[in-house]
Amino acid sequence: QVQLVESGGGLVQPGGSLRLSCATSMTKFGEYAVGWYRQTPGQQRELIATDAGGSTLYTDSVKGRFTLSRDNGKKESYLQMNNLKPEDTAVYYCKIGPSYGQGTQVTVSS
Repeated sequence: QVQLVESGGGLVQPGGSLRLSCATSMTKFGEYAVGWYRQTPGQQRELIATDAGGSTLYTDSVKGRFTLSRDNGKKESYLQMNNLKPEDTAVYYCKIGPSYGQGTQVTVSS
């Protein structure tokens, strides 16, 4: 079973930055699109960034603040999050192929 392991979440003040990482043992990592999602209690999981289709797309609420990247050699994906806002507070998940990671909590609060 493919494992995805996320890290990098935590508590940060508004305006701060965090970098989330998603590591996998998937053998064909480079052939799959990466998606980053987030979910708050009582809400559906929301796709916020993906590199499907050869270009990287972002939902409007994070555009210009978040950056998705990947290192195929290391089999890792990253989500750089800058200028964080309280409304960014959520559990963040990466998705590669059919598999989700376990999620990492991001809390933006003063």
